[in-house]
Amino acid sequence: MTQPPFYVIGHKNPDTDAICSAIGHAALLRATGEAPGAIAARCGDISQRTHWVLERAGVGDPPLVTDVRTTAGMICHRHIIQVLESDTFLTAHRLMLTHGVRAVPVINDEGSVSGVLNYIDLLGLLLPAQTEGISVRTVHVSLSKLADTLEAQSLGAPLPPAEEEEDLILLVGASSQDAVDKRLNVAIKDGTIGRFLVICGDRPIVQRSAIDHGARALLVTGDNPVTKEIREYAVRKGVVVLLCHYDTASASTLMRCSRTVRNVMRPDFLSVPAHEPVSRLRKRLASIDQTMFPVMDSSDGRMVGVLTKSDLVDPPRVKLVLVDHNEYAQAVHGVEEAEVIEVIDHHRLAGDLVSREPIRYLNEPVGSTSTLVARKFFYRQIRPESGVAICLCAGIIADTLCLTGPTTTPLDREMLDWLASAAGIDPMVFAEEFFAVGSMIAAASPEAIVGADRKEFTEDGFLVSISQVEERGLHGFAARRVELEMALRDLVQRNRYDLAVLAVTDIVGHHSLVLAVGNEAILARMPFERLDGALFDAPGVVSRKKQLFPAVCDAVHHAR
Repeated sequence: MTQPPFYVIGHKNPDTDAICSAIGHAALLRATGEAPGAIAARCGDISQRTHWVLERAGVGDPPLVTDVRTTAGMICHRHIIQVLESDTFLTAHRLMLTHGVRAVPVINDEGSVSGVLNYIDLLGLLLPAQTEGISVRTVHVSLSKLADTLEAQSLGAPLPPAEEEEDLILLVGASSQDAVDKRLNVAIKDGTIGRFLVICGDRPIVQRSAIDHGARALLVTGDNPVTKEIREYAVRKGVVVLLCHYDTASASTLMRCSRTVRNVMRPDFLSVPAHEPVSRLRKRLASIDQTMFPVMDSSDGRMVGVLTKSDLVDPPRVKLVLVDHNEYAQAVHGVEEAEVIEVIDHHRLAGDLVSREPIRYLNEPVGSTSTLVARKFFYRQIRPESGVAICLCAGIIADTLCLTGPTTTPLDREMLDWLASAAGIDPMVFAEEFFAVGSMIAAASPEAIVGADRKEFTEDGFLVSISQVEERGLHGFAARRVELEMALRDLVQRNRYDLAVLAVTDIVGHHSLVLAVGNEAILARMPFERLDGALFDAPGVVSRKKQLFPAVCDAVHHAR
């Protein structure tokens, strides 16, 4: 069974700190050997500024992960034990015994899954469906497959192609010559002589009689001789002659092992898509009478593995380290079904994060999560690679406005100085270049502006969304104000928010304009100068965490 991935991931609508702290911590986990397979991931689009940082650092965009529920494709058995439709009982039986499996997928000539074969189904190849009459002695088999199973030498007429199966009536020529001839004469009358397979040992008379009467085939057991005359006679009469080293009793049993699995496989099987969550599969498959399920890639219909019902009982979960957030409301979809093993954050505690086992939890009032990740490198005396150091520098610079914001602490300053040396950059020059990267207000769509760095909160029973964009000046806001307000109102209606806020922050002048729509009782309590129904002036406000969010929370509490 394969194992689900290990992701280090930030919040929805990630900002630079969320992306860069994930990259930094994943690199640390790999460097220390704590999680050699740790992958930095994201659950939202990357802003233009963050993309600039990643290009500058020479680091690729983290993969987009929108759902961390364990899926069939994550845990399925990738080493697939399978059989072909044309494989015999003996081949399938040996394969299943060797690998200790009780069910396998069956593959057709085109390479697609055409059925499922259970171990118990193999008995249907050995035991006749009826226990009376001629059906007991009839076996549906390919003469070529039968020859392969018995390791027999073909001496008479040519064998038909392996894929041609036919109903052969078995006649063991161990009785008297008269008894054998009588049976063969009856078969001629019944019109079934062309289906008879006569089995005998060192009995040349019976061998010749079978050919005389026009039997379909003759099997001579025990490596007994077949004269040249009889072989040539069989060729002229079109009778297949096989010579094997098994005795008659053994050969008669092994014949049924020559039957192919297409005769007993289950063609009405159920397969599962690789992307389907295990939690949903467990419920859907509970009442299905099937133990093994092929797992299919939905994009090309290719089988990527197999699952059994027992695999769904307590499957391994996706491992997560959450950075720059600690609330399920802000986390990637499916976090409740994942295994959260660590949280690194610098925001308030939300109280809805739960775990089965104790986890590492680091939450400190510093300017950025990247600061906390950097300190982990520092404490372990590990110097981050240049690209990782650049990312962590960017996270600190973005969240603290290059150490000028109200959330800045001495630790942020210390870590930025240490990282800048490893990154080979001048923090002030880097900050100028970073904040000079394209203005969202000037170029982005209203929906992109509202959603670029947005966090959702539940406060005192109210559902609140707060978005923030950082600009070098507020001169472009007036031209976009109407459409931004409409985008906020659409957001409120779509997600049923009680309040949606967009702060457009001038990082140079330390000044924000705040658009807010929603519950009027909350709007009336906002502690900023209200310029009109939806616009507020907030001089000195630059931090969502330390200034804007507390102000909104205060308004919510007083709106009760």
